[in-house]
Amino acid sequence: MAIHKIVKVKSLEGLKARPAALFVAAASRFSSQILVEIGNKKINAKSIMGVLSLGITEGDEVHIFASGLDEQQAVDSLSALLQG
Repeated sequence: MAIHKIVKVKSLEGLKARPAALFVAAASRFSSQILVEIGNKKINAKSIMGVLSLGITEGDEVHIFASGLDEQQAVDSLSALLQG
């Protein structure tokens, strides 16, 4: 089973260099597969290059998908980071 959540980015920095690194580090702590989607692009949340390639900025709506043993905790934690 997988879960999905749509989050509006409230962080003023969006996911530029440092915040992106923190986001990827947080995602990497979970065993679940985690994907982030914006527009028609979907990437692995544990990939710094993937996260940076999305160009996420304040006000963007981001879809977070997680599948695995700790999927709910992963989605909750990453959502909280984006809502900064």
